[in-house]
Amino acid sequence: MGQHSSTQLPPEFLGLADSGGGGGSAPDGTLGARLGITFVEATPERVVGTMPVEGNTQPYGLLHGGASAAFAETLGTVGAMLHAAPAKIALGVDLNATHHRGVGSGTITGVATPIHLGRSAATYDIAISDEQGRRVCTARLTCVLRPAPGSQEDTSG
Repeated sequence: MGQHSSTQLPPEFLGLADSGGGGGSAPDGTLGARLGITFVEATPERVVGTMPVEGNTQPYGLLHGGASAAFAETLGTVGAMLHAAPAKIALGVDLNATHHRGVGSGTITGVATPIHLGRSAATYDIAISDEQGRRVCTARLTCVLRPAPGSQEDTSG
């Protein structure tokens, strides 16, 4: 595991959690930003985001399965981060995704809801749909919750 420079959640996530909605983009310099992920709602109980298909396709012009998986992991990890913060950080340890249909254009929407919110792990179900509401991908993510660097639980220092 690498070193973490900050235990603070990005303001984009904190603002969404405090307001119960709103909107915000993934922080600059992250894969989420590169994929064009926008957060519509973010609480530990529900994370909703969107992602454009354009720019996230495979050579056949369809949404890349890896982009769907990264989208799902981003949504689930945000929920786990909000559940665990500020004393703990969330790290994805298991992701599975089933791709149901291809999408060639438009925007997809993902909704992450918790299956389990514990002290040491959080698991989310993520449903990704196209603009017509058809299921594109179903994913499940489990994050381990580790003590945040500098927290009272942190024994690394």
